[in-house]
Amino acid sequence: MSRSVELLKKRYLKNIKENPNLFIGIELEYPIVNLEGKATDGEVVKDLFRYLPSVLGFTIEKVDDFGNPIQLLDPVSQDTILFEVAYTTIEFAFGKAESIQEVEEHFNFYMATIQNKLGEANHAIVGCGIHPNWDKNENCPVAYPRYQMLMDYLNLSRNVTKSDLHHFPEYGAFICGSQVQLDVSRSNYLRVINAFTQIEAAKAYLFANSEFSGADWDTKISRDIFWEESMHGIYPENVGVNARLFKDEDDFFDYLNHSAIFTAERDGQTYYFYPIQARDYLATPEIQAFTLNGDEVLIHPQEEDFQTHRSYQYQDLTTRGTIEFRSVCTQPLDRTFASAAFHLGLLLNLDKLEAYLQYAPFFTTFGRDYKSLRRQFSKKQLTDEEEAAVLEFSKDLLILAEEELEKRDKQEMVYLEPLKKELGL
Repeated sequence: MSRSVELLKKRYLKNIKENPNLFIGIELEYPIVNLEGKATDGEVVKDLFRYLPSVLGFTIEKVDDFGNPIQLLDPVSQDTILFEVAYTTIEFAFGKAESIQEVEEHFNFYMATIQNKLGEANHAIVGCGIHPNWDKNENCPVAYPRYQMLMDYLNLSRNVTKSDLHHFPEYGAFICGSQVQLDVSRSNYLRVINAFTQIEAAKAYLFANSEFSGADWDTKISRDIFWEESMHGIYPENVGVNARLFKDEDDFFDYLNHSAIFTAERDGQTYYFYPIQARDYLATPEIQAFTLNGDEVLIHPQEEDFQTHRSYQYQDLTTRGTIEFRSVCTQPLDRTFASAAFHLGLLLNLDKLEAYLQYAPFFTTFGRDYKSLRRQFSKKQLTDEEEAAVLEFSKDLLILAEEELEKRDKQEMVYLEPLKKELGL
């Protein structure tokens, strides 16, 4: 086994339990919008983060370079409210919960407070996967090393002669997603990754919410293009839908070994560089890296650099013993928890889901290139045949998800109602 695979296994397998309790972790990112159609006022948003600790009882966990609060933590629930890359995007990262209702209660409480405060300055949180005023905002990163590094790194695409990268490296400041993390075990994590890879076409159909006005892209999920045709996607194994199903653990880690390392820390300084695949990283004699001021320095690879390794696959094995499902756009506010319920129900019904996917009529018609199926079924206009097939596929999956949520008896089926209504179930 190569040293890079050893290090990846150590990082990603160490917290997986054999029989974990199933907890739900939900992360929701939202644009903060100026309701007059102008750019979001950074001062309004910074002021919000100064105000929230006093009314919600949160502590200030991180501040930016100017002392403004940028990450707030509730010591009891472990819920976090933070900026996601830019001052125009707010993220709610909820502590682990036993039911979706628990998260929804917290969310509604925070939202009432926040919308009220933002409303005083004619701003609001909206349920969109792309910031509606992305072209008017400054789109600069929060003044904090991690976010500055990320934006600087994405900006390297301007120097890459590879012509198929898009021209919006600042996209990190205006795309928003809805993520859910669910506990997995050593014996089922690969099954979960493989099963959910196969349903990306249906998820594209059910949850698309990021049409982009800035380019002529025939997709309702511009987030996919932003990720895949940016610096993050130079190695396709690093982002998006997995290119194949995995035979076993070694096969999976071989794939992960092709993902990218692009940042390292030395003496408290953050550096970034053109991406290097994990498998080649330790054998690279020296790396031409950049500081956050843009200075060039030479650094040498270290095994510790694997500690910050992070890939952006849509079924992402995390270091917390969970799978994070990352392919869903931020949803309209009236269906905030539909995606979490959908994933939870299907994970609980994994045996039946796998059995269904083996013979699903959808694949008989359209084949099994899961990456391109997602792109195909997120198009703005589907043919009658595509529409009929993906509708049936989505209905079948929804029924499987609902079946297990009913058995679980925590009344979480209610979150699937908007989807069922849309599909005529």
